[in-house]
Amino acid sequence: MSNLADRQADGRPRAARARWRAPRTLFWRLFMINGLVFTAGTLILALSPATVSSPVLLKEVPVLTVGLALILGANALLLRASLAPLGALATLMQRVDLLRSSGDRLALRGNGDLTHLVDTFNAMLDRLEAEHSTSSAHALAAQEAERGRIARELHDEIGQTLTVVLLGLKRAIDRAPEDLRDDLHAVQETVRSSLDEVRQIARRLRPGVLEDLGLLSALSALATDVAQVSKLSVIRRTDPDLPALSGDVELVIYRITQESLTNVTRHSQATQVELSLTAEPGAVVLRVADNGRGGVLQEGAGIRGMRERALLVGASLTVTSPPGGGTEIRLVIPLAGKPTAERS
Repeated sequence: MSNLADRQADGRPRAARARWRAPRTLFWRLFMINGLVFTAGTLILALSPATVSSPVLLKEVPVLTVGLALILGANALLLRASLAPLGALATLMQRVDLLRSSGDRLALRGNGDLTHLVDTFNAMLDRLEAEHSTSSAHALAAQEAERGRIARELHDEIGQTLTVVLLGLKRAIDRAPEDLRDDLHAVQETVRSSLDEVRQIARRLRPGVLEDLGLLSALSALATDVAQVSKLSVIRRTDPDLPALSGDVELVIYRITQESLTNVTRHSQATQVELSLTAEPGAVVLRVADNGRGGVLQEGAGIRGMRERALLVGASLTVTSPPGGGTEIRLVIPLAGKPTAERS
């Protein structure tokens, strides 16, 4: 009933009136400031011994100039103080990045209508971050499901087909003439190599070792595969006494490690990479650092995907290039109920 009465009172809903009230109140604020300055200036001129002739005498020009300067200066100072929060709001707008969300909000108290504007902007940021987090979670969940489906098809269909081909080649080699056996052996090795590649792709798409043996074993297997394929020297440092982590957190750590190592092999021209997963006070920290050329000039889809995954578990991800070269990716995952110390 009250909402209906509000609508009937002036023909528009309460939210629309609130949007109209903010600029209207700002208008009256500026009007009152200017009116106050001009009124004060008029009173000062009226009570002062200064007079203005018609036409204006030359000796009266400095008095009028000083009075105008004082009025304009007072008006500028009052307007600047009144509108200063708008500058802070514009600065916050420029540095807001939903992929680097840190709960950065503008605090403003005791400034009337501008407080309403700032609170509205903060509420908009809250909605955007919540909607972005929800949409990213749905997208990544769909991506994981699709990866699982493709991995199962590779393993169950293509893998089994290649296995049948291998068995057929073995029987053919046993019955083939001596002059054809070398060629058939070469074909057999090619098919076997293809089968191994299919299995590796399936493991990367769906890390079954993560579900079966846990995070540390999955990271160890991942590092071993990368070292074998790329000839990189992978140095592993993992803490065996990690706190219990949820399945979502373990999957995020695994996928970010996987993407980081992939970027190292493709872009860094590195010869060595260090992978560490350690427990710190109130947090678990993943670090992937290489000795390559460094210098991340522009973040691509891979790094953006890592940032989205980090946001899903409330973690922070930083990508830096130390002065000595190389690139370091650092993921800090706060433990539930334990605040983490601020890190640079």
